[in-house]
Amino acid sequence: MSEEIIGHGTWYDKVAVEIVKRERKLNRSLKSIRTESGLGASGFPHIGSFADCARAHAVAQAFKEIGFKSEYVAFADDLDGLRKVPAGLPKSLEKYLGYPVTSIPDPYNCHKSYGDHMTSLLLEALDACDIRYTFMSGKEAYEKGLFNEEIKTLLFNAKRVGEIVREEVGQEKFVEVLPYFPICSNCGRIYTTKVQEFLSKEDKVLYTCDGMEVKGKWLEGCGHKGETGYRKGEGKLSWKVEFAARWKALDIRFEAYGKDIADSVRVNDRICQEILNWSPPSHVQYEMFLDKGGKKISKSAGNVFTPQVWLRYGSPQSLLLLTLKRFVGTRSLSVTDIPQYMNELDELEDIYLGKKPVSDKKEKAKLTGLYMYCELFKPPKPSIHVPYNLLTYLAKVSPKGSETEFIEEKLRDYRYLKGEVPENLEKRIEYALNWTQDFKEIKEKTVKLIDQEIDAVRELAQILKTETEEEQIHGAVFTIARKHAIRPASFFRTLYTILLGVPEGPRLGPYIVAMGRKNVIDALERAMK
Repeated sequence: MSEEIIGHGTWYDKVAVEIVKRERKLNRSLKSIRTESGLGASGFPHIGSFADCARAHAVAQAFKEIGFKSEYVAFADDLDGLRKVPAGLPKSLEKYLGYPVTSIPDPYNCHKSYGDHMTSLLLEALDACDIRYTFMSGKEAYEKGLFNEEIKTLLFNAKRVGEIVREEVGQEKFVEVLPYFPICSNCGRIYTTKVQEFLSKEDKVLYTCDGMEVKGKWLEGCGHKGETGYRKGEGKLSWKVEFAARWKALDIRFEAYGKDIADSVRVNDRICQEILNWSPPSHVQYEMFLDKGGKKISKSAGNVFTPQVWLRYGSPQSLLLLTLKRFVGTRSLSVTDIPQYMNELDELEDIYLGKKPVSDKKEKAKLTGLYMYCELFKPPKPSIHVPYNLLTYLAKVSPKGSETEFIEEKLRDYRYLKGEVPENLEKRIEYALNWTQDFKEIKEKTVKLIDQEIDAVRELAQILKTETEEEQIHGAVFTIARKHAIRPASFFRTLYTILLGVPEGPRLGPYIVAMGRKNVIDALERAMK
């Protein structure tokens, strides 16, 4: 008996159904279900930051698809202190180490603060991808008192908090100090402060500004001894307890997390359950995006791949495909992957529209479901699929000043285009022009060639050095294929995959001439290495 297809057949549908089952066992209201992700405001948001948001949003969508109201909360951690100046920003920001990011001037002078600037970049990407969210600022949440009751409970039970932290991660710090960081009223820093006493009847904490360790270096505090009322929003909870407070106060039912904060999540789960008497949300752990050198893509490491970079060369739907296609496992990533995802999105559309058959029902449901999530359940009219590589080659050889007209003319010659240019294709041409402006070439899709294919490709490359006629070149492909005992259709697919990254394309002879025989020869020679 075949396995039942849940919802639209994706991982997100399955997770939503499992969460609903769990919430019913906990006897909690399902009137509206909230998912959440945190928006880091201490540096430039990268693809991983965007992925966290996109996935939380997809789970919220999955709830709607099975009949529940849902809401995705994008929570900005904008009361965090700055621990390091990210690569690419002025060194002069070092004087603000330890300050809340919303207390630091915007180095670009376009937002109220450094933190607001960084948060806006991620919200801008969410808006570009039409992701619906409820935005919450950490700074404003504390000022409005959203966590006041949780703060009081946590401070009153600080001893037990310290014991849980020590049991889970071996850290002694919160056995000695309370899990709350006031903003020093003298110097303005936040992580340099330590709370030694909680005056529960007055809703105040007493603190000293001793100092903090920043990336292995000690940042000296100002030595001020002060007091503050936690209800004023002049401080924040430690990470070891803040998640728990948020989950309860905001009624969060799902939040994923990266494996780099797994310890904090484990501690917060226990604190949420044992001290706040609230079952923590369902979780899924994901791994990080790596750059092609194998290093974690990071705000502070200088290898940030931002959503804005992706959206210069690829569609919002292709960015959603990247982030929703797979949840677990690390993936290496670079700009050179964008063409692959643009072409893959076309393939998913063909499967969704029934143009490309998939015999396995479960696999078909998963792929059509994935496409629907990428399109946010608003599939467009069938689009014209032009391989990304073809557009970039056309952009590369187009006359300066009339690039768009040249590309459109060639697309009509290749019978991709008949009438007016649809908006979808206009955007693709724009992406390709951006690519050609910024990069020399697309890295061809790696194709494993058997010996007879290598010999055939080598012979074609030799012929292209002297043959200039379109029809002669096209005919030569048939002749070479038969000579090397390769089915012509198979040889054409191999050549298209080498040159375009997809197994089919325009008539090959005219295409090779239009692209420039030297460019094609170079691509064929790279494929034989």
